[in-house]
Amino acid sequence: MGIFDGQVVIVTGGGAGIGAAASHLLASRGAQVIVADVVKSNAEAVADAITKEGGKATARELNVADQDGVQKFIDGVVKEFGKIDAIANSAGIVGPTNTPLEKITAVDIEKVLSVNLLGAIWLTQAALPHMKGAKYGRIVHVASIAGKEGNPGMTPYVLSKSAMIGFVKAIAKEVATEGITINSIAPAVIKTPMNANTSEETLKYMISRIPMGRLGEAEEVAEMISFAVSKACSFTTGFCFDTSGGRATY
Repeated sequence: MGIFDGQVVIVTGGGAGIGAAASHLLASRGAQVIVADVVKSNAEAVADAITKEGGKATARELNVADQDGVQKFIDGVVKEFGKIDAIANSAGIVGPTNTPLEKITAVDIEKVLSVNLLGAIWLTQAALPHMKGAKYGRIVHVASIAGKEGNPGMTPYVLSKSAMIGFVKAIAKEVATEGITINSIAPAVIKTPMNANTSEETLKYMISRIPMGRLGEAEEVAEMISFAVSKACSFTTGFCFDTSGGRATY
């Protein structure tokens, strides 16, 4: 379709699941995609597959919880490619599931927050000066329907995604006059490797809450990401797009 021709787009968590699907879709629409993942071999596999399909992609290792590492990564992308047009941040971890609050530790909370919340903050912080200089930018962070409605037994995850949604609302308004839009996406449970270790009881609960009665597909979320990081998303910022099979309609 070519709607991303000439654009440089970073996809974090791009080595699997939603990130991989987004990487493939954005590349198929003309973007130069930087596939970033904490597991470099996964990023390389996705980038190689995109290249074989005729798209443009390169792989990078990235731990979004490392503030200094994120800054060096963003600056390195700008140095190599000249700019950053958009970031689709799907890096995330689930943390404990089907676990009552009494059994949650400080380590559980800190680990999930460091990736899901602080990772989003560090990526945005590092990218904004470059986007402000260009007077253009698109950022979308993959949150979760759990951040809007809550899921029992998943306190660290729910906390991180709810806070991410709040962060997006605040920072989007901060840069609303800079030609930059920043949004989030709240998927319901999606069929991805991220949910491989989610307890069966928790999965059954989440699916029971979805009127469509099924898991979402990574490709369905990727379509929403594609809009949110495109030029077409020009008058929507600070918003949380749902891809929840009807679970949330507000």
